[in-house]
Amino acid sequence: MIIGVPKEIKNNENRVAMTPAGVHTLANRGHRVLVQKDAGRGSGFSDEEYSKVGAEIVQTAEEVFQASDMIVKVKEPQPEEVVLLKEGQLLFTYLHLAAAPQLAKDLLDKRITGIAYETVQLDDGSLPLLTPMSEVAGRMSVLVGAEFLSKAKGGSGILLSGVPGVKPAKVTILGAGTVGMNATKMAVGLGADVTVLNKSASKLIYLDELYGSKIKTVILNEFSLAEEIRDTDLLISGILIPGAKAPKLVTEDMVRSMRVGSVIVDVAIDQGGVVETIDHATTHDDPVYVKHGVIHYSVANMPGAYARTATYALTNATLPYVVKLADNGLNKALDFDNSLREGVNVIDGKCTYESLARSLDLPYSRLETVI
Repeated sequence: MIIGVPKEIKNNENRVAMTPAGVHTLANRGHRVLVQKDAGRGSGFSDEEYSKVGAEIVQTAEEVFQASDMIVKVKEPQPEEVVLLKEGQLLFTYLHLAAAPQLAKDLLDKRITGIAYETVQLDDGSLPLLTPMSEVAGRMSVLVGAEFLSKAKGGSGILLSGVPGVKPAKVTILGAGTVGMNATKMAVGLGADVTVLNKSASKLIYLDELYGSKIKTVILNEFSLAEEIRDTDLLISGILIPGAKAPKLVTEDMVRSMRVGSVIVDVAIDQGGVVETIDHATTHDDPVYVKHGVIHYSVANMPGAYARTATYALTNATLPYVVKLADNGLNKALDFDNSLREGVNVIDGKCTYESLARSLDLPYSRLETVI
């Protein structure tokens, strides 16, 4: 199979979809890997490192897309990349189509086979290709929030940890999944006053056993959320419904109730975000805006800021699936691996992921009826 690795072009997206080690693995199995010039530079990998292990370095994205059977990326294709996709091509990347209806339409119209990292799901319900980036984003969310709480960045001037005799900042974390768990770890480690809200009591019990009196846990509902938000300095959201648009849990009235200079970091922005006052994704170049006196951070590719760590973490998880697809072809790989089947969002002009179809009001087709 010919596998293409284009250079990412989303704002400040410095990750790359494959490390030289991944190229080495695929080349040794007889596959051709086309890597666009400088694709790995943002993650610290030179073209020479790729060529030494068997990659073919090509100059342009057009060459990568035109020659490849499978495109492996990090982020969803941008408009200038969508036009380069060939009908029937296999695309393996983060897609987040519930928050991108036009992209979904384009992929359906081009009859692209779109396998989304974020919906590949194991039998136990875990999301192996989303987890590593959720770990990075969860940990980042606390660092970012602490930065924007500083007066120099427009915040209220509260130090996350406080100092002896001065109480720490209150950090409220929505969701106890991978993002929430990692945000909790960082916030506790930095000495913040941490409250975690989650609908499932079992995850809160786990966190309580892990951290004891270092955190507070609260069952998430509209009333408890409004109560906790009112005196929160930093609100972090990590709510996720796989493949579907995120629910708007934090209302505009709740945001109005927050203190001036407090900060919201909505990690769920890739799926549309859970905060009513967050109506668009921001970028690393221009990461925040202020509404009702509250700083809103909604960067859609947070891990791109720590590209080397994120690239290693991501490709450690994705490479086995890339190998499976390359070695066996699409249909056989899907027969072998139920988790990969869960990743198929669109194929042959049809939407095969039910929650995505509901989110975008598209006809839903069971995958077995399409392949």
